[in-house]
Amino acid sequence: MKDWYFVTGGAGFIGSHLVKRLVKDGFKVLVIDNFNEDYPSFIKRANIKEVKKYASNDKLKIFEGDILDITFLEDIFNNFQIKQVIHLAARAGVRRSLKFPRSYFEVNVIGTINILECCKKFDVNEFVFASSSSVYGGNKKVPFSEDDRVDTPASPYGASKKSAELILSTFHDLYGINITSLRFFTVYGPRQRPEMAIHKFVRLISEDRNIPVFGDGTSGRDYTYIDDIIEGIVSAIKKVKGYKIYNLGDSRVVLLKELIKMLEELLHKKAKVEYLPYQSGDVAITYADITKSKKDLGFEPKIKIEEGLKRFIDWFVQKEK
Repeated sequence: MKDWYFVTGGAGFIGSHLVKRLVKDGFKVLVIDNFNEDYPSFIKRANIKEVKKYASNDKLKIFEGDILDITFLEDIFNNFQIKQVIHLAARAGVRRSLKFPRSYFEVNVIGTINILECCKKFDVNEFVFASSSSVYGGNKKVPFSEDDRVDTPASPYGASKKSAELILSTFHDLYGINITSLRFFTVYGPRQRPEMAIHKFVRLISEDRNIPVFGDGTSGRDYTYIDDIIEGIVSAIKKVKGYKIYNLGDSRVVLLKELIKMLEELLHKKAKVEYLPYQSGDVAITYADITKSKKDLGFEPKIKIEEGLKRFIDWFVQKEK
């Protein structure tokens, strides 16, 4: 009986939250992560330590390895009856992708192909993929819809995610693998990667250090709280059929200068803002049309930015004690 759910990148920010939810809900979960140093690996190991509190050894298995290692992947597929893959592992970050485009395509495209090849070989017919709002690039039409053309990503990271979506569609057409791609919009919350804006700004404001603002502060992002993202992923896991793409966002735009003001009020400290030139790869706005995910997945974000920031700061303060 196929009953294992295989989560790649399960020690990361989104991955560790998802694995915790799945094991608490009674799923049997296999986790792989290579614990790389894109950000300190001890953070990811701490994430896994937290997750282990919620599962027995017969319901949670954790393996350290790389999705570029096809032998490693085949050993896992061969030794476990895998029902579904939830593929979160990736090189993340728009700005870093400008420096290391080759590595982003190796991991985000070739790594995805490796997992798809294992699905084909071992008859795994359900696949959920973590895509990104970065595929929309500098889309002028807002809010962003799944039906919009996404042929002009603004960064190698966005291009790698779009490329992965294309190969996923091809594997669905050729081999009948049921695939759902989820385009995440600026996910934040406890355990967020330290270089992401909210985490970075909270840390720097707390330390009375300058926060870097690229541009004039009028860029806007659709910030989505981690609990809402997890609800969307879990719903998608239960409804994988055909080839589908869904936006998962809060469907609200918050300007960068508004975000800083909210953080100042919550931290009771004035931010020291250092204005810098716009950076290549950045876009002016992200904004999710979630009509389709509401209809098909029952996706309904509940945690608005004001509450989400408060929850994040509470976690940050406790972590720093």
